[in-house]
Amino acid sequence: EKTGKYYIYSTTDGHPGWGGWTFSVFSSDDLKTWKDDGVMLDVKSDQVSWGKGNAWAPAIEEVKQKDGSYKYYFYFSSDAGKRKEIGVAIADDPLGPFVDCGHSIIKESPVGHGQQIDVDVFTDPKSGKPYIYWGNGYMAGAELNSDRISLKESTITVLTPEGGDLQSWSYREAPYVFYRKGTYYFMWSVDDTGSPNYHVCYGISKSPLGPIEMVDGEYPTVLRQLAENRIYGTAHNSILQLPKQDKWYIVYHRINKNFIDRLESPGIHREVCIDEMTFDKKGRIVPVVPTLDGVK
Repeated sequence: EKTGKYYIYSTTDGHPGWGGWTFSVFSSDDLKTWKDDGVMLDVKSDQVSWGKGNAWAPAIEEVKQKDGSYKYYFYFSSDAGKRKEIGVAIADDPLGPFVDCGHSIIKESPVGHGQQIDVDVFTDPKSGKPYIYWGNGYMAGAELNSDRISLKESTITVLTPEGGDLQSWSYREAPYVFYRKGTYYFMWSVDDTGSPNYHVCYGISKSPLGPIEMVDGEYPTVLRQLAENRIYGTAHNSILQLPKQDKWYIVYHRINKNFIDRLESPGIHREVCIDEMTFDKKGRIVPVVPTLDGVK
């Protein structure tokens, strides 16, 4: 809202073992032409007091203040020494400077296993309450306190979709939540980020903390590879709604086709993609066919 632009905040690939330590930001007026605005957070610098590397999978939210100004809350995961933890850095502008709040805000898995990564933030348009979601090997969610840098511990909820397999809806990571016409949509990724089969499924709920329900008796697939066009590993998504319109896009990454062989480390050679996403008359997401064209 502050600038009238779109922004992408990305994990930095190309480092063995997903070992990058910086986040970059890119801006656009039209979703087609993008400007590289450089590194906005370096977890090894004095911007972050607790991280040591593995700068992964961020999410950001713009929050308008009572005086009309804006603050930007950038949630991210990093290596805290013994495990991955989730923290938040704050700025007054989309490009920063960002400084973390002084500590991580999610340290432990609520199920005793899995990594504290793949964070998502969501403000419920019905209640105005902020929520946070995360989890590799499990899906968890919780309400954030009004400071947006701490969780209401009593609200932590395990939301992991049950069942499925690697060809259908077996949950792996990357929860993402959005709201449309009375329904909360819960999305997640299946399989591994280095697999051509990495894909997106979803369920629905009447509440921002679930339970997640199947859609017409199944967890539909939203997005998956189109191998005949050399489009592979289409997952770990976010969703963009154009302002004041019922027009939606899915933003995701795919594997660079030149690195699809396992010996070429496909999991650390990924590209950001945007395709349009539509709904049928019942509010179900119409499966997205990934393109090589992007936004019209």
